[in-house]
Amino acid sequence: MLANTMTVHLNTQADLEDAVHALVRFDPRLGPVLDIAGMPNLRRREPGFAGLAAIVCGQQLSTKAAAAIWGRVNTTFDPFHHDKIKSARTDRLGRLGLSAAKIKSLKFIARELSEERLNLEVLAEEDADAAHATLTKLHGIGPWTADIYLLFCLGHGDAWPAGDLAIQEAMRIGLALKMRPTVKEMHPLAEPWRPFRGAAAHLWWSYYHAIKKREGVIAGTVETTPQAKRPAPKTKSVSNTKPVLNKSRVAKTSAKPTKNALRKKAAKTTGAPK
Repeated sequence: MLANTMTVHLNTQADLEDAVHALVRFDPRLGPVLDIAGMPNLRRREPGFAGLAAIVCGQQLSTKAAAAIWGRVNTTFDPFHHDKIKSARTDRLGRLGLSAAKIKSLKFIARELSEERLNLEVLAEEDADAAHATLTKLHGIGPWTADIYLLFCLGHGDAWPAGDLAIQEAMRIGLALKMRPTVKEMHPLAEPWRPFRGAAAHLWWSYYHAIKKREGVIAGTVETTPQAKRPAPKTKSVSNTKPVLNKSRVAKTSAKPTKNALRKKAAKTTGAPK
C-alpha cells in the first residue's frame, strides 16, 4: 500500500502526473491502463459554495440543461454568495429552472455557511473519508456529489467517487473483473491506491473515454499545461444517483403511461455505460 499519512493535493497538471506515475510504479496493472488512456488532463472547478452549487444544479440533468440552469442562476446572483441564496425567494429560484429539491438543498447549505456551521475550504486538508462524511450530512448531498466536489473543486488527491458508473465500468474492463464492481466493492479495490485515489479516478475516467469514446464525468476544466484540449463533451454526465422528477412540472391530468415515459427519459441522463 502507498503511504497514506499525508494529504495530497492535485492543484496542477504536474501534481496529477506525479501521482499517476506513483500509482503505476506501485501497481503494475495500471501501466497498460495508462498506455491506453494517456496521461489525463487535470480538471478543476471553482471551489467554495459556487462550485458545490453548480454541481447540485447539474445533478440528474443533461450537460446542456445543467449549463443553462446554472448560467441563469449564476448570472442572476452575481456575485454569487450564499447569503443571496439564503434570502432569495423560492419562487424566484424556481423560475430559473431549479427543482424544489435543489432549492431546498441550496438554501440548506447556504444557511449552514451563513451560520458558520460549515467551512468548505477546510475540507481540502481533511482525510478524504472524513471530508466525504461531512458533505454527505448536508441535505441533498449524496456520496457522488461529495466526491466530485472534493476532487474537482478542492483538488483533494484521495477523493474516491466509488459510485461513479464510468469508473466502475472502466475498472471492470481494465482489471479484467467478471462483473462491474458495486459501490461496496469499489472501496477495497481502491484501498491500495491511497492517498492517490483521486488521481486514480482521473486515470480511470481517461481510460473510459479512450475505450468507450464517451466522457465519464462532466466538469469544468482548467488547463494547467500547454497540452491540447479535448473536444467539449457532448454526452451526459454519469453518476449513480437515481433520477428524480420535478413533480411540479408534470401536469396533474397526465396519465400514468406519460409519467412512466418521463421517468424513462430522465433515467437516460444517469444511465449505466454500455
